[in-house]
Amino acid sequence: MGRSNPLSGRHPLEKRTASRGAQRERAEPPAPAEFDRLIHERMRLGIVSALAANESLSFHDLKKLLSTTDGNLSVHARKLEDAGYIECEKYFEGRLPKTVYRLSPAGRHALEQYLDQMEALIESMRAR
Repeated sequence: MGRSNPLSGRHPLEKRTASRGAQRERAEPPAPAEFDRLIHERMRLGIVSALAANESLSFHDLKKLLSTTDGNLSVHARKLEDAGYIECEKYFEGRLPKTVYRLSPAGRHALEQYLDQMEALIESMRAR
């Protein structure tokens, strides 16, 4: 399949590693706590952030704000709702169905934790 690099004696896809001395000199920043993967996903982070900045938003407003499709927003909002991060209220206005979302206290707490973790990561990278 692949051939060794005749100059280095290594396979071309083999990763190069720093010498042990160089590894000791570079202190790795402490690993941050595991990110909340539910919020870390781009669309769900957008939903939670938009709801943190607003008391509530309709499905239509979120869809427009996030430039997404009905299906995409529905799937991500449902995951956040199932986790208890957002609350969903459905009702009819005349004959038209309306869906309104609010950030729950658990969702606000999860977002604050996520932001704290991101700030710590950024700070550790700037300190390098």
